[in-house]
Amino acid sequence: MAALTLRHLEKRYDEGRSVLRDISLEIAPGELVVFVGPSGCGKSTLLRMIAGLEQISSGVLEIDGQRVNDMPPAQRDIAMVFQNYALYPHMTVRENMGFALKLAKKSAAEIDTAVSRAAKMLQLDPFLDRLPKALSGGQRQRVAIGRAIVRDPKIYLFDEPLSNLDAALRVATRIEIARLKEQMPDRTMIFVTHDQVEAMTLADRIVVLAEGEIAQVGTPLELYDRPRTTFVAQFIGSPAMNLLPGEVIATGAQTRVQLEGGREQLSDYPSTDADLGQPVLIGVRPEDFVPDESGFFEGTVTHTEALGEVTLLYVAQSEGAEPVVVKRPGVWRDQKGAVLRLAAVPDKVHLFADGVSLLYR
Repeated sequence: MAALTLRHLEKRYDEGRSVLRDISLEIAPGELVVFVGPSGCGKSTLLRMIAGLEQISSGVLEIDGQRVNDMPPAQRDIAMVFQNYALYPHMTVRENMGFALKLAKKSAAEIDTAVSRAAKMLQLDPFLDRLPKALSGGQRQRVAIGRAIVRDPKIYLFDEPLSNLDAALRVATRIEIARLKEQMPDRTMIFVTHDQVEAMTLADRIVVLAEGEIAQVGTPLELYDRPRTTFVAQFIGSPAMNLLPGEVIATGAQTRVQLEGGREQLSDYPSTDADLGQPVLIGVRPEDFVPDESGFFEGTVTHTEALGEVTLLYVAQSEGAEPVVVKRPGVWRDQKGAVLRLAAVPDKVHLFADGVSLLYR
């Protein structure tokens, strides 16, 4: 088992461009942590710094209490699974998976045992004598994961390993990775993705990165139920949280807000007298809106998307206005043009001032 400590890590390039700033994080032994964020936020760069493939500009990186800033990648006891599989095309599955052990001068018996164990875990036994070109994308990715497993490292790094797979294979391989973690509970894993569904389903904790900084760290449900910023609120969850402009008109253990147009709504977010008159964004997730004639939001359905188990309703206050998205169970037919009045219970109403949740000020 391996603990990972990041203290004030920074990554700057020669031209002065800063990619990562003040990254501090503790990853416990045996934890599966997912780095998530939009393209260009620095998540893959951070993973490569942990692997030793990118130089650290400043700060400290420790594995089990040992500073490894200048330690070569081969000495860090880390295995990395890349987005593009990186398999040797002329080698069989068996040879690809055992190649690192062969370089390490392990005996043929040791290599065979390690490869057989990994192949069984990943259900690759029938394919051991095939070349990569004879495998599907999902099978190739499992071979890449198997190549990491046979090394039995302290830490596994996954750099967007599912991004080249189609939708069905992504789900199947995601389940394989979750099952793999159950089979190796003492191994620390870090998984990079831009897909928040992967983050929500795989992670013990999620690290949300935005513009080179950590926006929030927490369990999947912590980030979903109590986002720290409007960025996290809209990045975690699909469709994104609706944000409506309003103003605080009464404070206390509950906060009363008024939307543009004069309608009022309660939130369980506490506030103080200093918040009175404060402009806020009122956040409601699509599934937390319910039709209610006494509700605080009224608009016209401009578009619907029937997804089978749910229907998404796009409801706008006026022509050309940004619609809110409402998620309703089942199929809602012939709703275009319907006028809906919507409500939300106070404990599902989020409040943000200057982009930060009132809960975290």
